[in-house]
Order: sequence, then C-alpha cells, then structure tokens
Amino acid sequence: MACVKLGSKTDAFHRQGQAWFCTTGLPSDIVVEVGEMSFHLHKFPLLSRSGVMERLISEASEGEEGCVITVPDIPGGAKTFELVAKFCYGVKFELSASNVVYLRCAAEHLEMTEDYGEDNLITQTEAFLSQVVLRNWKDSLKALQTCDDILPYAEELNITKRCIESLATKASTDPNLFGWPVREHGGPMQSPGGSVLWNGISTGARPKKSSSDWWYEDASTLSLPLYQRLISVMESRGIKQEIIAASITYYAKKYLPGLNRRQGNDSSTHLKPVSLGSPPSEEDQKLLLEEVDRLLPFQKRVVPTKFLFGLLRTAMILRANPSCISNFEKRIGMQLDQATLEDLLMPNFSYSMETLYNVDCVQRILDHFIAMEQTGGVSPCSVDDEQLIGSSGPSLTPITMVAKLIDGYLAEVAPDVNLKLPKFQALAAAVPEYARPLDDGLYRAMDIYLKSHPWLVESEREQLCRLMDCQKLSLEACTHAAQNERLPLRIVVQVLFFEQLQLRSSIADCFLVSENLDGSRQLRSGFAMSNEGGWATTVRENQVLKVGMDNMRMRVSELEKECSNMRQEIEKLGRVKGSSTWGNVSKKFGFKIKSQMCSAQEGSVTNQHNAIEKVEKLKERHGKHKKDSVKDE
Repeated sequence: MACVKLGSKTDAFHRQGQAWFCTTGLPSDIVVEVGEMSFHLHKFPLLSRSGVMERLISEASEGEEGCVITVPDIPGGAKTFELVAKFCYGVKFELSASNVVYLRCAAEHLEMTEDYGEDNLITQTEAFLSQVVLRNWKDSLKALQTCDDILPYAEELNITKRCIESLATKASTDPNLFGWPVREHGGPMQSPGGSVLWNGISTGARPKKSSSDWWYEDASTLSLPLYQRLISVMESRGIKQEIIAASITYYAKKYLPGLNRRQGNDSSTHLKPVSLGSPPSEEDQKLLLEEVDRLLPFQKRVVPTKFLFGLLRTAMILRANPSCISNFEKRIGMQLDQATLEDLLMPNFSYSMETLYNVDCVQRILDHFIAMEQTGGVSPCSVDDEQLIGSSGPSLTPITMVAKLIDGYLAEVAPDVNLKLPKFQALAAAVPEYARPLDDGLYRAMDIYLKSHPWLVESEREQLCRLMDCQKLSLEACTHAAQNERLPLRIVVQVLFFEQLQLRSSIADCFLVSENLDGSRQLRSGFAMSNEGGWATTVRENQVLKVGMDNMRMRVSELEKECSNMRQEIEKLGRVKGSSTWGNVSKKFGFKIKSQMCSAQEGSVTNQHNAIEKVEKLKERHGKHKKDSVKDE
C-alpha cells in the first residue's frame, strides 16, 4: 500500500489516559475536546492552519482551566484529529489509503485551505488521493471501504464516486494488456518490461495471464450499497453481462449461507461473511436477496440454473417479497431445459405442508417455460408427427428435454399420498403432446401414482390414463402395460391393439430390409471374390433378420388370437348384461380388428407363454366382472 510521510519533526505527542499532550517545552494554552478525548495543545499552530479553529479560539472565553473548545462532528473522530494536530505541528506521520479519506474530509470540515498556509492539508490529501490512491486498484478499494464510515462527507466531496469510477475502469480493462501498476492487484510485482520482480531484481519470468474474475473477491469485501453502485457503473461501461452475473453470484454465495448447503467441498463456496456480519441476520439476507434480484441481468443462460434454484429456495425459506420469488421463478423458467431433477425437488416450506415437495412452484416454472417456447419457438401445427418424434432440431430439443425432466419429477412426487389427482394431472398435461417422443416416462409416473393411490375409483383412473398416448409407448412399455392390473380395461385393450400394430410395422420393415439385401446381392454378384468376407457377414445378418421376422410373425398371430378372444368375451358380457355398453366397445375404441394371418415358416416362439398368461389374466378379470354383473341383476 502506497504511503507518504508528512512533517519533519519527531513525534512530540504522548497520551495519558483519555488525554493527549504536546511536549514542546511550552505549557499548553488550549484544550480541544473531540468526543471523549482531550488534546492539550497551543493556539498558534492550530489557528495558523485552520479557519474553523481560528473562529473557535477567538470566540472562546478564558476560564479557570484556560481556553477550552469543543470540535463537534469531525470526520473520523479523535483518531483523525490526532493526525490533524500532528500536521499543524509539523510532526511526521504516514498518509496512506487507509487514512487519506478521513483526513481529506476533516481538512475540508476544518477549512484547512491555502488561505491558512501553503501546502495545507486539503492540497496535500487531494494530491495524494488523485495521483497515488486512485491510480492503484488496492488503494482505491481501501479508500472506498473507508468511505462507509463517513459517507455523507465523502459523498459531498465526490470521493466515493471517484473511487468507484477508478475501480470500474480497472475492472473493465484487460490486465493482460498492461504491465505494472495495473497488475499490482494480485500477482507479483513486475518491471516495466513485464517480467516478474524478486526483491526489485528482474527474474526474466513472464507473469501468468489473469482471468476476467480477478476482481470478484476484492469487490465482495464492499458493503452492499457500495457494491451495488460499483456494479451499476460497470454495467454503464458495457462490461459483459456474463462477467457482471458471475460477480453477483460470487457476492451472493459469500453472504447467503443457504446457497452453499448443496454445494460440494469446494472451499471457494464456503467463504466467511465480512461486511454483513457473521452470520448475517435474516433481515440482511432478505435485503441482499432482493438486491441480487434487481442486479442480476434478466437474460437467458447468463446465470447458472443451479444458482437460481438456490436463490429461489433461500427466498422461500426467508419468506422474501413475493415479487422477488416470482422473478426467480421466471428466470428459471427461461432456461428450465438446463435444470436437473435434483434442482426441481424443492421441499414445501409452507405452513400447510400439503405435499412433501413444492409442486405448485414447479408448475409455475413450467408455465413460464412453455409461454417462452410458444412465443419464440416453432409452432407445433407446422410440423408433422414423424418430424416431431424423430426431429433433433434446435427448436424442439429444449422442450423435449423439459418433457423428460417433468416426467422424471412426476415419478418422484407420485408416491406422495397427499398429492391430489388434479394437481398431478395439471402438471402432466402442461407439457405439450409434441414434446414427448415417447410416453414411457409419463406411463411410469402414472403407474407409480396409481400404485400409491389405490383408493382411486375407476373413473378417476381412466381420467388419469387419458393423458397417455398408447401409440407412443415402446414395445417394452406395451408389454408391461398389457399385464398391469392397475390400468383400466379400456386402456389395456388399446395397448394390446397398438402393440400389434407396432409388431406389424416391424415385420414390414424387416421385409423391406430383406428385399434391399437381396437386391444388393444381385448387384454385387460380380464382385463376390473381392468382397467375400464382407458378403459373408451380410448373409449372416440376413439370416438373423429372417429368424427375428419369423418370430414376430408368430407373435402377431398370437396377438390376433388374443384380441379375437377378448372381443368374444366382451360381447358375451354385453349380452349377459343386456346393454350395449360392452357390445359397442369396438366402436368406442375407434378401431377394427380383423384376423389377418401372416404366412410364416415354422419356428420356435419365445413369447408364446407370456401371451397366453396375459389372456388368462384378462379372462379372470372379465370373469369377475361378469359375476358381479349377474349379482347386480
């Protein structure tokens, strides 16, 4: 830290308790009281340097104890007046970044101008402040920190503004473009040529390049009002939003303990608070949260999503302003595709504790994301189904990721017995249909919910299952759903039907592949000798495909039999009950089942037993329903 020695005499001041005495050999003729401290001094050195002291001395009356005057409201108090007195006596003392602001304000307060002596205190402190302190990062920072104690005086003299301008200029300048003294903030001293100095000797080594975050730690030592002003000036100077947001993130993590609870063991995230106390009060944290919300750029992908979730969680715990919480939710909604399942699993901090997790908050965040996608994304009406399912375009990728994320979240919250069906349905239905290439994740979440809520009636189960598109289930999911006793019968029949369609489509694809392979064989027959090894591999693959195709043919045949048997059972139930409820089930489902047997070679069928077991289970369920119907009659 830079400093300058003022005065030429040795120290002639000594302290006794709450009093200072000047040992110049002459008896004291005036007592100056500053706060609880008394200074036994002489009139002439004081009145010859200060206009205020001259007036106070002339107005003071001589008492029994001599002339006694009181100097009220001096910036910096008794400690600063001690340095002022030494300056008046010409005693040596150091002028540094730690005391220059106090002395500059005290000199102005005491009217220590050039009218009361050449090179008076105002001139010398102003020169040191402008030519030394404001040219150095560390000294500017230290001077700005001292402004907090005497802010009204520093503001009146524009010292606070000048220090902030100095810091903003240096922070917005790439330190790699300069040698000393800009690089003096953190690394070793450098020579004008740029090499590292050791004890003033050039080592020839080049210093390491500085990153854009070199000033974050220093700026975080400022109080919140001064830090806010520094960030505002930096924004006006056009510093990148990413750099501003990163600095605010660093500051918030330092003074909000709740943000570090889910962080790792990185020591950089466990910093002790400085300006706001240790630990900060809830009111201080709440004020900081609201200020962070105001300072953070309202821009997509500038602030890490995990950090935003931490702010939102902390705001809920501290019960911050509702507008502050809403703004954090909107920020997260803008980049929900970057969130993880762990981020979404926020506990419910409300007094009612209706659900374990805050589902309402996730619903609002999802609504913000959908609104953003609909205003700035591709309209789903302009894209056909095949493109929606198979597309990997940039406009659909984020919403597809969010759909997968929400399905995972639904599966996590589904076991909560307090989660009401309308709330579960609303969250699942908020995701557009085109956002899910497959409904396997949604089916899994619904199955968990049905298992955890066995008291749901049949109509509620059907209402829930309408959210799922059976055509968008994979073969594995279809197989599971066909044997799932928790699903309504209507859904099981639809699943079996669309499973049959998928198998037929797969067989058609196999035929197409086989034909292409046969055509390739004819076209390449003239090159058999040169490609003998590759052709042998192709033949083996073709044989494997044919075997798989035969197995799928048999599977389709079995499924057709299952559907035929089920139709007969349903028609019987309809005739017994005397109504058209089950007799017209095929019309309600909206599809026709025709027996179309595919010619197939003889082969083993690995899935035959599973199909028979499914039919037997369905028959048992239909038999129970039939008995119940007879009893009702």
